[in-house]
Amino acid sequence: MKKNIFIAGGAGYIGSHLNLAAHERGYGTVVYDNLVYGHKSAVQWGDFVLGDLEDIKQLRLVFRHFRPDAVMHFAAYACVGESVAEPEKYYLNNVAATLNLLRVMREAGCRDFIFSSTCATYGIPRQTPITEDHPQVPVNPYGRSKLMVENMLADYAAAYGMRHVNLRYFNAAGADRRSRIGEDHQPETHLIPLVLDAAAGKKPGVSVFGTDYDTPDGTCVRDYIHVEDLAQAHLLALEYLFDGGESISLNLGNGQGYSVKEVIDCARAVTGREIRVTEGPRRAGDPPALVGGTELAARVLGWRPALPRLEDIIGTAWAWHKKRFGHESGN
Repeated sequence: MKKNIFIAGGAGYIGSHLNLAAHERGYGTVVYDNLVYGHKSAVQWGDFVLGDLEDIKQLRLVFRHFRPDAVMHFAAYACVGESVAEPEKYYLNNVAATLNLLRVMREAGCRDFIFSSTCATYGIPRQTPITEDHPQVPVNPYGRSKLMVENMLADYAAAYGMRHVNLRYFNAAGADRRSRIGEDHQPETHLIPLVLDAAAGKKPGVSVFGTDYDTPDGTCVRDYIHVEDLAQAHLLALEYLFDGGESISLNLGNGQGYSVKEVIDCARAVTGREIRVTEGPRRAGDPPALVGGTELAARVLGWRPALPRLEDIIGTAWAWHKKRFGHESGN
């Protein structure tokens, strides 16, 4: 019998790609999203319910109707700077609302939970690549809110027998290879779509914050992972739990880093367009390098990125960008 997945935040960037991948794998899905940052147009598969995790009565109704076999949780605010300015907003949404979801899961007898966590739980890296046993000392409310949920899940596993996989992402990027859905944040804060906005002429250029880091070219290095690879990892994690796997935390990244300058140069090559750069001072709290060690995910889930090349990641993002905004690929 087909299993059903409840996808909290499934109208957002990563959640919508998971919804697509789950549909293609033969799962039934119900996307539950308040559309504060998500897009109804991205929910092209499964069922959609407009709702907020703060509304526990509606959550109960949805669980009674759809009877999900597992939950995937993407519904979180994720802007680091905003979390510093408005921590209450982050703790209410990312932590308190998640408690509602866990409560309703317990009531419904739904025990398997895939959590969209983050490398921000590690804080400033003490070594690179970062492995799962790295100390978790987050340096902002966003990272702390995600770590709080990881701790809640550990307590629920011990007390109630609920099982989970915490998937700690590095930098999600790219788009569906058929350009059906892609990255669409308002406002946009991620480097690759900002660079592509500049390539398309939607913005005059792109800002580089800091050129004097202790990295090969002086700019920050980050680990970019294709969003389709993230979606596949979620399905493998789900099947791992369905097969009786124990609760675990896993990094999801490429295991290699690209600098800001390398991303811009690659985007120039992919788009065939010039991209103007403005250099500025460092931003507070930006570590020189964030690169994930992913051998545990490979060993436990049998997962390795299928699209690790930066050219492929940016290429799919550019194809989506062109489709979304209707601009041509030439100069």
